[in-house]
Amino acid sequence: MSARKATSSRCVLRCFGVGEGWPCAERRHASFHYHIGSTRLVIDCGDGLSGGYRAAGLGGEGVDHLVLSHMHSDHVGGFSMFIQGLWLERRRKPLYIHAPASAIPALRAWLKATLLPEELIGFPIHWNALQPGLAIECGGCTLTPFPTRHLDSLKRKLQPAIPAICFEAYSFLIQSPKVRIAHTADIGQVSDLEPLLTEPLDLLVSELSHVSPGALFRRLRTCTIRRIVWVHLSRRLWKNRQETGRTLVDELGTSGARIARDGDIIRL
Repeated sequence: MSARKATSSRCVLRCFGVGEGWPCAERRHASFHYHIGSTRLVIDCGDGLSGGYRAAGLGGEGVDHLVLSHMHSDHVGGFSMFIQGLWLERRRKPLYIHAPASAIPALRAWLKATLLPEELIGFPIHWNALQPGLAIECGGCTLTPFPTRHLDSLKRKLQPAIPAICFEAYSFLIQSPKVRIAHTADIGQVSDLEPLLTEPLDLLVSELSHVSPGALFRRLRTCTIRRIVWVHLSRRLWKNRQETGRTLVDELGTSGARIARDGDIIRL
């Protein structure tokens, strides 16, 4: 980690929740706050985000864009509570929410069902549908979503019976003039990462639950990546994380990698 202050860093990542889908006493569910230049992004709203966000002292104005990768509960379970927290902190500036297109009606209905209509909360929400490969301007950086196969098997199982469910899932490439960051969220195959790995990365934030670690390591060994932060470890890998950490160093031959914990701050 850099010894520079956050204000002089090109990017500051706060890991509010690094857990995977199973409940875990040591980990909240997926939620990450990126501060890149003057832009502040939250990616995913797992259970426990509001507490971590408040503990970081960010307040009602501490996020500009909220990005939801997919509709699994460990990535959106804290959504309405996070919006409620911004309301209670008396936020007034607009919030830009970027989510899968077919999820937006459900998210809007969720806020109304939990008594958080925009007429009450006092700040406008601008809803934006994620479109594969289409970059989103977020102040001083861009965020580009790329579809993943994370929900493909679930789609084959459930869509014939429940066609209205949102089965879109995305990874993200975040770029500014000074940094290039890949955030995997949840993937279904190692090949899902190809659009993120076309050029060198300053930071890769990668899950380690849903694909073969060996296959993932083999692909990453061919890439130029300055820092890797491992999140969303499976229960087995998390339980044996000291051994997992040694394996990661052995496989990738880098000291610029770490297994993240809730509350970690990574500066570039």
